[in-house]
Amino acid sequence: MRSHLLPSVFGVHLVGLAFLSVWLEEPVRAAQPREKTPNIIVILGDDVGYGDLSCYGAKAVQTPNIDRLAKDGLRFTSGYCTASTCTPSRYSLMTGEYAFRKKGTGILPGDAAMIIEPGRQTLPSTLQKAGYRTGAVGKWHLGLGSKETGIDWNGEIRPAPLDVGFDYSFIMAATGDRAPCVYVENRKVVGLVSNDPIEVNYKEGFPGEMDGIRDRDQLRMNWSHGHNNAVVNGIGRIGFMKGGKAALWKDEDMADVFTKQALEFIQREKDRPFFLYFATHDIHVPRVPHARFVGKTSMGPRGDAIVEFDDSVGRILAKLEELKLAEDTLVVLSSDNGPVLDDGYQDDSNEKLGQHRPAGPLRAGKSSLFEGGTRVPFIARWPKRIRPGLSGAIVSQIDFCASFAALTGQPTDPVAMLDSQNVLPALLGESAVGRSHVVEHSGRVALRQGSWKFIPPGMVTDHLGPRVALQVPAPGWLFNLESDLGETTDVAAQNPEKTKELEAQLMAVISAGPSALEPNGKKARKSE
Repeated sequence: MRSHLLPSVFGVHLVGLAFLSVWLEEPVRAAQPREKTPNIIVILGDDVGYGDLSCYGAKAVQTPNIDRLAKDGLRFTSGYCTASTCTPSRYSLMTGEYAFRKKGTGILPGDAAMIIEPGRQTLPSTLQKAGYRTGAVGKWHLGLGSKETGIDWNGEIRPAPLDVGFDYSFIMAATGDRAPCVYVENRKVVGLVSNDPIEVNYKEGFPGEMDGIRDRDQLRMNWSHGHNNAVVNGIGRIGFMKGGKAALWKDEDMADVFTKQALEFIQREKDRPFFLYFATHDIHVPRVPHARFVGKTSMGPRGDAIVEFDDSVGRILAKLEELKLAEDTLVVLSSDNGPVLDDGYQDDSNEKLGQHRPAGPLRAGKSSLFEGGTRVPFIARWPKRIRPGLSGAIVSQIDFCASFAALTGQPTDPVAMLDSQNVLPALLGESAVGRSHVVEHSGRVALRQGSWKFIPPGMVTDHLGPRVALQVPAPGWLFNLESDLGETTDVAAQNPEKTKELEAQLMAVISAGPSALEPNGKKARKSE
């Protein structure tokens, strides 16, 4: 039985019209003194690999704004997301719980129910309790609505981010390559007109609507696999939709739209502490950067999308400087998982890669248990507190929950946030030690402990694309990351005791709470 905090949006007494919130569902909270609580901005790129940024060694693309963030802050070389695909990674960041512990946290379709239970403690609800205004802008991909009631695209959407700790949200429901292709602000689809309601179906198409297979010759971006259902903006998607024509997004404008909303949130909340979760679409497929970024690199749309991502970051940083908030704002930049090349569209991501290494010195990328799947760019800047430099401390996005709670003097629910650790000293550069171990998840789970990495027996995905499936034999693979960062040489046979030790520790982590998967990938007991 889980322990939950009561939703903070209820039980509030409003006294007089002068105290009415701008957003009707906003809880009234006293602003905290600026010197005690910094603003917090988490910038989460999508599919941005360890080697995709120039501050991490990229040569074929330059990211001057992110480089400046790294120069003025702390750049981590062992920063991790928790899973090598988007939904489970984002779930863990928001909840402090490894996604493998809960069924239904795989990659969600665009019409999935919300997988975070309203009422449980989350990263944003913790900061709400500390007096922060909380905002989510960009990619969501954690579901909307409920299994019982579905999603009312044409009315009010409940539950939504507002029900798990956010005061404001401007999001896409899932991903840029999944229907429905509309923005959702708080509880309603943006720009929807009543005489053109939205219908979404992930099983079959709608008569009279364009189809990615039947109308393939009319697409402006051809698909390589999947992405051949509904056609929106001349691009095939996953899933079918009908209606909502006035509300459909334009892919080229998406980065500008999301960045504009993020800047407006900062402007509105500049006089009190705020938490902004800015989750970009870049550089996820379909990669359709704005015309002003096209041709900025030699790598085609994928490279140009990296430049667009950097531009969005630069505009956020410039806004902080304009409002004189930079000194009092903790900015953390990372990615939801490792890189991928051809992810369903023919966009020259393989053909124009050249010498660029999206994962840098790491092996594989998105969807893999190798380091390239979950070791990602990770930068923290807070001029008032963090001294610029480089850190080898092991840190993970799952620790935002406990670490930011400690920063703002809030308790955490040890059951709901079972896996989150307070690594604030490492995040602030005050300690060279972070986590002793970190779990890496891609359907199955692996473990890094210090310089050692253990992958249990079973299948593992290799390469960036086309992906290759490899069978890991018993007793599993063991790598020494200090001498073999690229995970090229299995040393399990030479280190049987260390292999057993890491296997036992991984099993101990799994058995610490309800689990949907065992290390061999077989279903375990039902998640509680």
